[in-house]
Amino acid sequence: MNSMSKNVLILGAGLVSQPIIDYLFKNTDFYLTVADIIEENAANAIDNHPRGKSAALDVNNADLLGQLVAKSDLVVSLLPYTLHGIVAKHCLQADKHMVNASYVSEEMKSFDAEARHKNLLFLCEIGLDPGLDHMSAMQIINSVQKRGGKIDKFVSVCGGLPAPEANTNPFGYKFSWSPKGVLLAGNNPAQYIDGGALKKISAQDLFHSTAPMKIGGQDFEAYPNRDSTSYEGIYGLEGINLLMRGTLRYAGWHKMILALKALDLLTETSIPAGTSSYAAILANISGLDVSNLRSEVALKLKVSEDDETIKALEWLGLFDKTKSEFPATNAIDMLANLMNQKMAYESGERDMVALQHRFKATFSDHKEEITSTLFDYGIPHGDSSMARTVSLPLAIAVKHILDGKINLTGVQIPVDPIIYEPVLSELKTLGIEFSEEIVKS
Repeated sequence: MNSMSKNVLILGAGLVSQPIIDYLFKNTDFYLTVADIIEENAANAIDNHPRGKSAALDVNNADLLGQLVAKSDLVVSLLPYTLHGIVAKHCLQADKHMVNASYVSEEMKSFDAEARHKNLLFLCEIGLDPGLDHMSAMQIINSVQKRGGKIDKFVSVCGGLPAPEANTNPFGYKFSWSPKGVLLAGNNPAQYIDGGALKKISAQDLFHSTAPMKIGGQDFEAYPNRDSTSYEGIYGLEGINLLMRGTLRYAGWHKMILALKALDLLTETSIPAGTSSYAAILANISGLDVSNLRSEVALKLKVSEDDETIKALEWLGLFDKTKSEFPATNAIDMLANLMNQKMAYESGERDMVALQHRFKATFSDHKEEITSTLFDYGIPHGDSSMARTVSLPLAIAVKHILDGKINLTGVQIPVDPIIYEPVLSELKTLGIEFSEEIVKS
């Protein structure tokens, strides 16, 4: 082993891990240890590369995790965000850098002072959303401000979706992971800045707040994503008139979610023991008569029996009276299992990431409307777009940190040009590039 080469520990060999592993093997001389609770997943990801090794790891095994962290120069956590804190404590103890793609939690913020004291960088939110959205937005914001302009309005939307040719079901959506997270997001409230004032949207009203959007000739809809207000300070947009970050879906998604909510399927309502079919579950949870279920659902949703929403529920299998076995014990888990079966990607189908920023800026002598758009597509039988756009920013950041080119310390997100300029520049060479349009008035 070259004594000068660096060692990277990658925790998690799940759906987004492959591009970062492939990139670091190809573009660096780093040694990689990939650890997963199922070692076979880690071994498959490394694929016998001479600079790679795999390990079986339960993150709650403090001794083993501590040993692996101690042998590394930097740790990449691709684990669920709830586990980053455990990893961060080990990194602090062993004086190691850490990188992840999740939102900064309150727990992670609490490590900032110690990380700075130890000259460590804990770089978070360096994936797609959050990540690419921050970096591409800040590049434009800084450019406008350097030219003496002021940003008046900023709307940013992002969605991971089936590519148009793979958009083949009535929901306009497909899953390559568990649907439960997407379904739970339908129960979140949101807030943003509109007219210079705070606007709050309750969870109940979230999907009544969708707006149609046409991007690249395609029909989408967007709805507010959690709390956008903190980005007024993070992005240096104090006093902005409109600031909203939103989730992007194909047109019609909100109708489907509203229907599922109205039928109490996005809840943890228990499924009674002995319930033998999807129709019986739906009838029980919604308080409807199973013998006349289709018409009763239509009546409850205040639509006709021929409405697209009813057809979609039928396609999903919720009116099926055939006896079935259910691994789930509550409504949302049952729905997630059903969607996992019916709304998965077929072999060779492509996913798509769509991300767009819309700015309005005022200068001393003119105004500008700036639109920055990314469409990225998965590789058939290869990496998904979601995997590429989440893990390649991570990979590039890891290379630059260990090469000594990113020398920030503490808990950071990628809003500093020392991070976003090289990452965005290299992503272009990998085919992940924004197109920009400026209209002056």
